[in-house]
Amino acid sequence: MSRFYDLVVQGGPVMWPMLALSVSTIACGLERGIFWFQLLSQEHRIVRDVLQAANRDLEKAAAIAERAEHLAIGRFLLAPLKLKKPTPETFRLAMEAAGDKEFIQMRKGDKLLESVVALAPLLGLLGTVTGLIITFDNLKIGGSGTTADTTKAAAGIGEALITTAGGMIVAIVALVIFRIMVTLQARQIDYFSEVGTELELIYRKIWYEPNQLADNNDWLPNISDRLPISSEK
Repeated sequence: MSRFYDLVVQGGPVMWPMLALSVSTIACGLERGIFWFQLLSQEHRIVRDVLQAANRDLEKAAAIAERAEHLAIGRFLLAPLKLKKPTPETFRLAMEAAGDKEFIQMRKGDKLLESVVALAPLLGLLGTVTGLIITFDNLKIGGSGTTADTTKAAAGIGEALITTAGGMIVAIVALVIFRIMVTLQARQIDYFSEVGTELELIYRKIWYEPNQLADNNDWLPNISDRLPISSEK
């Protein structure tokens, strides 16, 4: 720990904002890691239970989704199921609106990581340049320079390069976390689309279309009412 503190001090003032960026990156990575672990470890079971229940009872399916409302997949499935006898178009729109809302939440932290990837190398380069300026300013060029001065200048250059290395490390870590998150987000978009389509088909085939057919049959006039009444001769 003391070695790390010494490196931060040797890197100069630029190391402190870089340290703040590294802490923000780690905090974002941990928060997103917990989010994705909870979602990915439970969503397949929730989807299976909801779809199985939807084949028999929509209210039971909605209850299962409501119990998983703390997860994105639960809120996504609950949005259309809590509607009262919606049309298929309304059913789909409710899912799409819920999906768009959840995808926004899944992208939480992306802007921060993108900023860290861009800023950390620049801060590292800035620290190196300012360190070199100070080093060469203190370096005595000419016959009056001593071996000790040369050694001190070399050490100063080495310390100035610490910020470049630090900036690259922070940027690489942020980039790795960002790419993992983008990959997971893309997979979830495909998965939500697949699950939503399956749930919509269940609703159309099992609940909406049979009810519509039954309602239409109830309104059909009895064919005997259309036949002319024959008069007795």
